Amino acid sequence: MSTNPLWRWSLLSLGLLLLIIVPFLLFEQQVTAWSEAILSQEGSPWAGAAALVGLLASDILLPIPSSFVATASGYLLGLWWGTLATWVGLMAGTMVGYALGLRYGRAVALRFVGEDELQRVAAAHKRFGDATIVALRAVPILAEASVVLAGLSAMPLTRFVLLTALANLGIAVTYAAVGAFAVDANSFLLAFTGSIMLPGLAMLLARLFNRS
Repeated sequence: MSTNPLWRWSLLSLGLLLLIIVPFLLFEQQVTAWSEAILSQEGSPWAGAAALVGLLASDILLPIPSSFVATASGYLLGLWWGTLATWVGLMAGTMVGYALGLRYGRAVALRFVGEDELQRVAAAHKRFGDATIVALRAVPILAEASVVLAGLSAMPLTRFVLLTALANLGIAVTYAAVGAFAVDANSFLLAFTGSIMLPGLAMLLARLFNRS
């Protein structure tokens, strides 16, 4: 194998993306149908909320149609409870991705590229990682890859939680409001406000945190 670090990082990145993309290509239709069946079952609101949280938390490992599930949260539970269920599910998924990157991604990277290269990537992630985490939170596949990379780069947990909590809240408000919009027209304004302001607030707080 080539000793060129760029070549090794390219292969490692390709492997990470394939681990995320291949399940989508192979099982997306089946998992989508399964998700729709779960959400269409009648039951208590608590059961519906638990199903929503579970599906979104599994998105890091399974090809869950997260946009559909998050939108359904607003339709089934209303704006506020739908936002909470979506946020909890998204946070659970991001924490799983971070833990996988920290526990297994770093071990693979150390064997593949070595300690020096891993330290270089960690330094680059410290400089640009905040923007990457926030900007990619709503982008399929790259959202999952970015949180695994945050763990692999040993991004400080406090900063990671701060960034993802506010960015995920913006996403949760947006999708829940879209789902609730069929019932409550006032949700549209809240969706727009949340989608714009909360990720920006995450970036601001992260910068203040770094300076302290």
